[in-house]
Amino acid sequence: MGRTAEDIRNEIKKLAVEYYELAHPDHRRPGRIPVSGKVLGPEELCAMMDASLDMWLTAGRFNVEFEKAFAEKLGVGHALSTNSGSSANLLAVTALTSPKLGDRRLKRGDEVITVAAAFPTTVNPIIQNGLVPVFVDVELKTFNIDISRMEEAVTPKTKAVFLAHTLGNMYDMDAMMDFCRRHDLWMIEDSCDALGARWNGRYAGTMGHMGTFSFYPAHHMTMGEGGAVVTNDARLYRIIMSVRDWGRDCWCRPGRDNTCGKRFSLKLGNLPFGYDHKYTYSHVGYNLKITDWQAAIGLAQLGKLDGFLEKRRRNAAVLLELLADLDDVLILPSHSEHCSPSWFGFPVSVRPGAPFSKQELVEHLESHGVGTRQLFAGNLLRQPMMTDSDVPLRIGSGPLMSSCQLSEENYAALPNTEFIMEGTFWLGSAQNVDENDEREISRVIHEFVRGRGA
Repeated sequence: MGRTAEDIRNEIKKLAVEYYELAHPDHRRPGRIPVSGKVLGPEELCAMMDASLDMWLTAGRFNVEFEKAFAEKLGVGHALSTNSGSSANLLAVTALTSPKLGDRRLKRGDEVITVAAAFPTTVNPIIQNGLVPVFVDVELKTFNIDISRMEEAVTPKTKAVFLAHTLGNMYDMDAMMDFCRRHDLWMIEDSCDALGARWNGRYAGTMGHMGTFSFYPAHHMTMGEGGAVVTNDARLYRIIMSVRDWGRDCWCRPGRDNTCGKRFSLKLGNLPFGYDHKYTYSHVGYNLKITDWQAAIGLAQLGKLDGFLEKRRRNAAVLLELLADLDDVLILPSHSEHCSPSWFGFPVSVRPGAPFSKQELVEHLESHGVGTRQLFAGNLLRQPMMTDSDVPLRIGSGPLMSSCQLSEENYAALPNTEFIMEGTFWLGSAQNVDENDEREISRVIHEFVRGRGA
């Protein structure tokens, strides 16, 4: 009796493991400590081979399994995969503009509280949906929004809050949810940099109305490109799916028909009775699905997530201990006792008055093989995307203005954000570095500080 297709599939996967061991013994660039990066093994390669042999290509059985497993991991009702964390953010904000939300839908000109010390694609969906970003300053040491300053930013047009948990360190979710409840605001947790962080035991991304995640290679787990939106609200889940899947009203998965049992018996909009539900569109949407290859990798990575998170926490703890004696010249991170961070990176700030600048320290680190990154956009309001365009915005309790009219006086209204732009960067604490790397980072920093007489 000849070999079956399943026999050959298993042989291919066995060969894939052998190939991996020969071809990919080390993902690290020699002589350099990376600031972030993926950790892959033969499991991910076998998962990709498995998905390839299905020849399904688009989101299929692996995606169904991934969405279910991811929702179960976080303890939420619904998870929807998408092609990036940035797309997850776009889907979450756009979902809140849906007519299906009635009086609670966001409309053009409505305001959304956010911060300028952020990655651009937390703020971009606000602008792209014709909403007005309202920028509030942040705290130092946590680099999250200063919740005490949010009250002054509220107006009758304020309808939502959209904020990232910075570098895996969560903002005060008790105070945040109380604020949103008192003002009847939507809350979106951008958890792209905070997968696995917990507040009083609950995962980041699961306490607001929606949470977003990224699976880019720098993140806590990866699909290469990829992201997800999670929610406990069944209505929001349907809306997010519609916007992700071309805007169609139908919720059939790819390759499936008539899930609702009413494919040819509905009357929607001005369409004729019985118009095919698969070609009925209730939103202005996109196609932001992932492929089954990505979902297969995601499943393999999800099984390793707890180990990755533990390594990130351990790396950050080592750096915190090793650099503690430099507190007179460096500001090191802190977090609430209610938060268990999932460090995306280890933030460091150069204190005002130190005998060196952030720029000098970063250049020294880079020249000695230590990777660094800025705290994303620094002050987003200074970026060309804002100064070269006409974006309506507000700063704190200030008036509505155009981004092209921003002045030094406006920037000064966000003093901690300005400080971050000038003084803050972050170091690697991800699963692709270890304690020896952190000790080398500490050695290089101490060598530099001693050389400056500090």
